[in-house]
Amino acid sequence: MTDLFSLEGRSALITGGSRGIGRMIAAGFLAQGARVYISARKAEACNQTAQELSALGHCVSLPADVSTPEGMHSLVAAYAKHEPQLDILVNNAGAAWGAAFDEFPEKGWDKVVDLNLKTPFFLTQMLAPQLRKAAELKPAKVINIASIDGVTVNPQETYPYAASKAGLIHMTKRMALRLIQDNIVVSAIAPGAFASDMNRDARDHASEVSAQIPAGRIGVDDDMAGAAIYLASRAGDYVVGATLVVDGGVSFAR
Repeated sequence: MTDLFSLEGRSALITGGSRGIGRMIAAGFLAQGARVYISARKAEACNQTAQELSALGHCVSLPADVSTPEGMHSLVAAYAKHEPQLDILVNNAGAAWGAAFDEFPEKGWDKVVDLNLKTPFFLTQMLAPQLRKAAELKPAKVINIASIDGVTVNPQETYPYAASKAGLIHMTKRMALRLIQDNIVVSAIAPGAFASDMNRDARDHASEVSAQIPAGRIGVDDDMAGAAIYLASRAGDYVVGATLVVDGGVSFAR
């Protein structure tokens, strides 16, 4: 059973890895023996997190703005300087934007949809050669980080965020059907309330948010790390195109 969940000797690239859910996943992968490369738009924050996580294992900072094609190409090139193949890709970088229906700006829509939906597809496409090389020996993994807001509707007016996460869940299925032919397993995680800069309510008002969750608490680091390790390891090899909801039951209570 130890080998079933081991990531020993495997390489992982995590976008949005400097904080929040990305950092939780990075720490979990390191604890299971993976070599982890984290990327984030802000170089200083990315470098700081990599330095801190290096206490757990091999962690390298690869700052890049993956919201643009140039940034994605830059990240792919930077990663290639370290590894000839890629065992695990976690498409975690994302953005949110809230505004009233009558005032919602097009720039907010484009920013959110491009980063949350367009980037995971094209970054995976760019890294497909490295993923296919890893898949020659054992299944390579792509894990898209969606949200329960793509599963059920919440009261907040975050139109492109909810739409992009719902689209990512569906795109995960479509990508999975194609890439499993190359021994690349694509799946997704739909997190609920986890403390982060993006989910400030869970971070700053945990007790109030917890009262709305059947499990009675917000998610903690190990909850997210455990889900990602399961999908990334041998244990998740037969989970193709599925989205794992990790929310303490809140999506069923809405």
